[in-house]
Amino acid sequence: MTIHAFTSFTYSYLNRARVLAATLRQLHPDWTIWAVVTDKTPEGFDFNLAKEDFHHVITAEDLVGDGVDQWLFGHDVVEACTAVKGLACAHLLRDVGAEKVIYLDPDIAVFGDLSPVADLLDTHSIVLTPHQTIPETDPRAIIDNEVASLHYGTYNLGFLALRNDSEALKFVDWWADRLHDWCHDRLDIGVFVDQKWCNLIPCFFDHIATLRDDGFNVASWNLSQRELSFSDQGEGLINGVPLRFFHFTKLGPVGDQMTRRYAGDNTEVFELWRWYRRAVEGASDRAIPEGWWYYGRYDDGAPIPKEDRALYRTRPDLRRTFPDPRRTGVGSFRDWRLAQEGERV
Repeated sequence: MTIHAFTSFTYSYLNRARVLAATLRQLHPDWTIWAVVTDKTPEGFDFNLAKEDFHHVITAEDLVGDGVDQWLFGHDVVEACTAVKGLACAHLLRDVGAEKVIYLDPDIAVFGDLSPVADLLDTHSIVLTPHQTIPETDPRAIIDNEVASLHYGTYNLGFLALRNDSEALKFVDWWADRLHDWCHDRLDIGVFVDQKWCNLIPCFFDHIATLRDDGFNVASWNLSQRELSFSDQGEGLINGVPLRFFHFTKLGPVGDQMTRRYAGDNTEVFELWRWYRRAVEGASDRAIPEGWWYYGRYDDGAPIPKEDRALYRTRPDLRRTFPDPRRTGVGSFRDWRLAQEGERV
């Protein structure tokens, strides 16, 4: 049985992705791990697979093909890294021939055997994890967690598992098509990158498993109902069942705030976060500039405003006139934008 797992990131998130790959490979050395990188390497940094826990790397250029620069220009960094996920799934299922494919966000660490997911794929085409599995009772938790799921999506797409069958392939084709044009943070029209689209999976597709095991995809959005403890053997337990993977979303002040709010006196959660911070720090490389994303700036180094991206992607005439949108100077899209701003002043 060939099982392929992948994650999607830029080089700024390589440290987190390394932690994921190391923990996954330790528990599943027989799985093939892919890095999907929507970036170009910064000068002075060498991404050498021989020194990594990834087996293969594939880029947005490989997946998207012609027009990739124009397409990426219409996305911010989060949108870009999620928009390629459908294409990556299609590549692994069709081109590579993986029998089972598992996606994990780069800010996840694996602590337990994920074989139950592989086993579910023996009888299901698609496996998803909901943000919550137990209803909230506290009014603030209802807003933070249940109402947030109504805004951002029922399922957390930091995890997805697929079997190589006709139903999963139908889903992947549909999902990749939606993500090509609509993988944007547009809550004003009911879209949140790749995630909200998957609310429709039970409407369109069959053989779906909703994985409600508390040990999977533990994160701030369900800590109010999940307690972490450690056995005498040091095994992580969530509500008494094995901890499979923890989603360390928003490493920094936001993550700290939500953890404090919902972990309460569950000190084991804070111990796990301390471990994760040390692991990420140890996996960091000083050759990667802070906040690096090659596609995040014009070629003169100026950050690309989100409004420039939104305008470019919604105007076919601009895409025809400025086929190289990151270029600056006379006759460039940036030059045209600056002229427009000057006229409005």
